[in-house]
Amino acid sequence: MTTSEKKHTVGRLKSRPQFLAVREGEKRRGGLFLLEVLDRKEPDSQARVGFTVTKKHGNAVERNRMRRRLKEAVRLHAGFAMQPGHDYVVVARRDVLDASFHELAAELKSRVETRPKHRRSGDGRPRNV
Repeated sequence: MTTSEKKHTVGRLKSRPQFLAVREGEKRRGGLFLLEVLDRKEPDSQARVGFTVTKKHGNAVERNRMRRRLKEAVRLHAGFAMQPGHDYVVVARRDVLDASFHELAAELKSRVETRPKHRRSGDGRPRNV
């Protein structure tokens, strides 16, 4: 099964230090999950993704179901949009269980494709002056 087309794959974050490093990056909030993004400044390496579901969101069965749904949404709909050299952590919220898969995939895709907003300089001036 060899093919000449390049398959776009996404790597996995596996260790705690990798997850903690991504927390220092940009946060993209949504109704179903929080997406944390970190640019590793390595454009030649593949994108990596990790998933977090805290214990306050249910028992092990529910947490694993949330994680499986998010993994499948990334595999089918959002993996191609992830930029090389970036790390992504998806922090699930309880609503992931109740949302339709189409809705989940659409929100994940839009959050991944969102570009970072320009930060204002911290000069201390009020906005309306």
